[in-house]
Amino acid sequence: MAAAGDIYERELKSLLSGDKKTITKMIKTCSEDESRSYSLMLEDPFLVIRAAGSLGVDLVALRWDFSFPIEVKSSAEETMHFSRNPRLTEQAAKMKDVCCRSNLLPVYAFRLKSVRGDPWRVFTIPTEEELRGRNELLRKRIPKMEVTGNGNYIMRWEDGIKLSDLISYMSDDITSEDIF
Repeated sequence: MAAAGDIYERELKSLLSGDKKTITKMIKTCSEDESRSYSLMLEDPFLVIRAAGSLGVDLVALRWDFSFPIEVKSSAEETMHFSRNPRLTEQAAKMKDVCCRSNLLPVYAFRLKSVRGDPWRVFTIPTEEELRGRNELLRKRIPKMEVTGNGNYIMRWEDGIKLSDLISYMSDDITSEDIF
């Protein structure tokens, strides 16, 4: 039997990969705009690879214009405090370090359980590193996780960008002037 988190990893992988069955199921409770955004994945999907092992990355999304590692988290609670589990903090630090060295944007996808509409929110780990190309555009667009005075991360579901909005943004034509 699959672990609870695996269900949402597979769901996100299928959504970003343009799986028609998963998208059809997702958009049943979504608004018209959210549904339209998810449907864009049918036309311009990512190649999404499930990462093996515990590198702080569950999925890697690849497409001609954007590529990023994704750590998937799910909860019935709207707020996720990394301080409650030291492993989460270590995992985030490792992901941040690897992504900074590779000039990649570390992405966290937070799935709120039992919610109608778009249940996914996307965050990034705060960093001072400026990224190159379109990764920098995403870094500016995706909300950063909150950091406590003790340096612990917090994801508040309501503060993230809807996955459907991020898909819409990535599907818009971005001119080269925006990149440089």
